[in-house]
Amino acid sequence: MSQIGHNRQTPLLDSVSTPDELRQIDEDQLRQLADELRVEMINAVSVTGGHLGAGLGVVELTVAVHYIFNTPDDKLIWDVGHQCYPHKILTGRRDRIRSLRQPGGLSGFTSRKESAFDPFGAAHSSTSISAGLGYAVGRDLAGRSNDVIAVIGDGSMSAGMAYEAMNNAGAMNSRLIVILNDNDMSIAPPVGAMSAYLSKLISSGSFHSVRSLAKEVAKKFPKPLENAARRAEEYARGMLTGGTLFEEMGFFYIGPIDGHNLDHLLPVLKNVRDSDHDGPVLIHAVTQKGKGYEPAEQSADKYHGVATFDVVTGKQAKPTPKAPAYQNVFAKALIAEAEQDDKIVAVTAAMPSGTGLNLFGQEFPDRTFDVGIAEQHAVTFCAGLACEGFKPFAAIYSTFLQRAYDQVVHDVAIQKLPVRFAIDRAGMVGADGVTHQGSYDITYLGCLPGVVLMAAADEVELMDMVATAAQIDDAPSAFRFPRGEATGLEMPARGTPLAIGKGRVLREGTKVAVLSYGTRLQDALKAADDLAARGLSTTVADARFAKPLDEDLVLRLAREHEVLITVEEGAVGGFATQVMHCMISANLFDQGLKFRPLHLPDQFIDHDKPDVQRKVGGVDATAIVAAALQALGLEEEAQSVRLQSTL
Repeated sequence: MSQIGHNRQTPLLDSVSTPDELRQIDEDQLRQLADELRVEMINAVSVTGGHLGAGLGVVELTVAVHYIFNTPDDKLIWDVGHQCYPHKILTGRRDRIRSLRQPGGLSGFTSRKESAFDPFGAAHSSTSISAGLGYAVGRDLAGRSNDVIAVIGDGSMSAGMAYEAMNNAGAMNSRLIVILNDNDMSIAPPVGAMSAYLSKLISSGSFHSVRSLAKEVAKKFPKPLENAARRAEEYARGMLTGGTLFEEMGFFYIGPIDGHNLDHLLPVLKNVRDSDHDGPVLIHAVTQKGKGYEPAEQSADKYHGVATFDVVTGKQAKPTPKAPAYQNVFAKALIAEAEQDDKIVAVTAAMPSGTGLNLFGQEFPDRTFDVGIAEQHAVTFCAGLACEGFKPFAAIYSTFLQRAYDQVVHDVAIQKLPVRFAIDRAGMVGADGVTHQGSYDITYLGCLPGVVLMAAADEVELMDMVATAAQIDDAPSAFRFPRGEATGLEMPARGTPLAIGKGRVLREGTKVAVLSYGTRLQDALKAADDLAARGLSTTVADARFAKPLDEDLVLRLAREHEVLITVEEGAVGGFATQVMHCMISANLFDQGLKFRPLHLPDQFIDHDKPDVQRKVGGVDATAIVAAALQALGLEEEAQSVRLQSTL
């Protein structure tokens, strides 16, 4: 066995660095190993920050699955992945666990490029059963016999995709093991010894044999009696164990069992592993989020996501904010509008605190709707509300709105319904990395006819855009804003509606024009100072709207300056594309205009600090200065600017 290092808190864990080594220890040592694994995870996350509560809740489950199944040959797929830290510690990554979510370090989620023990990358919810079924069918087609285990939380079961996958799996004979990690008691009745006994009995080979015999006998009956006998057996088990829903979808249900009791988990997992049952099996394990760490157990959110913290007290090292978070600015603005307009309602998809709608909900509980992890439903639900004359604001992260794109197109845009999309976490998001970056909303919404698109440059403008969206009653609208603190401007009590499709000029110059869309405006102003110091007079404008575009402003900037630079914190095909179409129509490129669009590169940018991600993405002040110099033929000076920014 390998030795990672002596630690008096984790002597057994120190001897186990891979599942192969885990499977060599005695079963009666697993309780100690789980306790040490929990200690190691707490200590690691106290240094790095990240998702804590979810991982604490699956420590025993992680140990049990790796002990019973032959990973990585047996495929273990974690849904979402924010509970995978114990899994990473046990799968050869303990020596890097304190690099979690750090630049160049481990991802905070599962990642195929990181380890063979991560067969499927995930950071959005409800994908595990679909992916697992794909693995299972692929295994069958290839003639292999390994197991596929998908672990999905009860929260993820609120998404339609999970039921689509279960419906498909239930109609097939591919062997798939789904473990429902129920940490909210939202499905399970109380768990006790009788439940554990029944689960062990139901998963056993002897029960399968009796059940198979009963099926064969039932087949000798006339068809109506056979169906009645089958239903009687299924409903009898459903009444005993609570699994009727899953049985009706074609799963063999086992549970609920105590997900922290290894004496319950191990026999059930062994029985399922050794069973010759064809088709999908669902094991219902009840766990406690934050288990084993008192500050997390006592916290309302079970320390779901944490900054670095003191292990003894649980106190998180959160810096004192200099300005309110953008999400709270949005909430303040929406509350101000709703106080004047009782038709305004707010909808979120399982992210009330993340979007600021928890604050709105405190003021207007009857006008606030959390639909669960169901973005598709959220959007069409808003469409229905709009049809009834209400003014729905759908507060959804940019990365999650991707999941409802068909609904945005089919149910909202085509019907020209005035649904207002408050797109949070637009742009780079830091440690959450590639899966959560809000890079694409400008592009994927910008191609839709009739949608009003806005991007706030600061908190005052965000308030104004909320007020603007509230007044748009003949078309869909969207406004984007980033994660993190605002700029510190004094905010009004209520926003002022903007003139639709009109930008603003903040600084007048003659040589270079910088047209910013969204919060890159601060970098545009900084770049203008740098260029002015080099003798290059620079205009800075804030577009505010991508659609309808302020064409008069664009054409003026293009005609009156030698260089025009656009800057946006979004992917290729976004704001710059709208600007280019405008200028092409006016034949401005034929007149010698030097145009430089700055947007995120055509690549996925790994987790890092947002400022570093923007530098890597080429949309910061340095990139603006370098682009202007390069366009003017000052290549050597531009190269010097780029070089200095890397030092």
